[in-house]
Amino acid sequence: MNITVVGTGYVGLVSGTCFAETGNNVVCVDIDENKVQRMKNGEVPIYEPGLEVLFERNTKQGRLSFTTDLAEGIKDAEIIFLALPTPPGADGSADLKYILKVADDLSQIITDYKVIVDKSTVPVGTADKVHARLAAHLDESLFDVVSNPEFLREGVAVEDFMKPERVVIGTSSIKAKRVMERLYNPFVRQGNPVIFMDEKSAEMTKYAANSFLATKITFMNEVANLCEMVGANVDMVRKGIGSDSRIGKRFLFPGVGYGGSCFPKDVQALAKTAQEHNYEFRILQSVMDVNEDQKSILSKRIIKYFGESVANKTIGIWGLSFKPNTDDIREAPALTIINELLEAGAKIKAFDPEAMDNVKEIIGDKITFCDNQYDAIEDADALAVITEWNAFRTPDYNKILSSLKEPIVFDGRNVFDPEDMKERGFVYSSIGRP
Repeated sequence: MNITVVGTGYVGLVSGTCFAETGNNVVCVDIDENKVQRMKNGEVPIYEPGLEVLFERNTKQGRLSFTTDLAEGIKDAEIIFLALPTPPGADGSADLKYILKVADDLSQIITDYKVIVDKSTVPVGTADKVHARLAAHLDESLFDVVSNPEFLREGVAVEDFMKPERVVIGTSSIKAKRVMERLYNPFVRQGNPVIFMDEKSAEMTKYAANSFLATKITFMNEVANLCEMVGANVDMVRKGIGSDSRIGKRFLFPGVGYGGSCFPKDVQALAKTAQEHNYEFRILQSVMDVNEDQKSILSKRIIKYFGESVANKTIGIWGLSFKPNTDDIREAPALTIINELLEAGAKIKAFDPEAMDNVKEIIGDKITFCDNQYDAIEDADALAVITEWNAFRTPDYNKILSSLKEPIVFDGRNVFDPEDMKERGFVYSSIGRP
């Protein structure tokens, strides 16, 4: 099939590359000339495990190409995916200007039937808005608008795309349904469902899924905070409730809050949608409030430990991305923690395997970026673990002890075992554990 993906951000590039991997011809369109040229030169602009191999294979074999020319990019396309940014506006609602602008542009250049697919995470009713923009200049027989939300987890996005647990497609058109069935058939050969529904239900499904997962994380953070007060161990509680099939084991790990490109934005947007319909989504407001507080737990704990003298202390930080196996720092708890420590007068030395360049663009030279995890704690007064990269899970404990001025570790992701840390001679603080 001939496919065009408009937008080469995280979702667009992963989607386009994976569609090409199953034999489709994919053209990715982006207005950023520098980015397009980099991709033409073989450079993958984002870090995502497994993506580079597929990117290189499909560009070399001619199935994946890039352009800044929308008209050229969609000329032969049967399906056009809109994978454009939907950043939160000042009031929390998703900003649709990029999607609607492309819809306007497409309405001027489409000449034969095409399926237009909203791949971006968009509010309920967006498919109708895109349809209206297209219909302003096009005969309705020349297009159908489909909602096809993505459920990719950063760090395992390629695997998620190639072997999806489910594919959700919102369309009321039999013709578009057949096109989408043919497209996704190679991805669900093991029998995982392709679920067809109306467009608005598909749009709501994406927001509901992310908001529920964010709620699950936030609930466990609340439980962890209470565990510390009553003397319980959140690890034991997590295992106790996670073995219940109605609850499940995933997304029950407490920490310093969620971040990234999806959960914060989607929870906020769903709450805004509810507000627009005069409905107070009280659970989501609590989720947002608790998560903001949770991001400050580690910095407050460090400041409290050192008291007034924190201004003279150097804190070594392991992990900057919002989660491991990505360079994404959008809404990352590390940024909140670093800013609060800097405001208190502390000095910061930091290391992350992938995200340091992105943080440099925001923070500049306010902190010291190190070549490896041990350089970040050399002569530091304490270590703070903020992102649970695998490289941090089994470190050289003796090297940590010899590098730190004092054996103090603040573990924001419960990477280490409390009893083990105590036996090794550390002063150790984690989330929700004695």
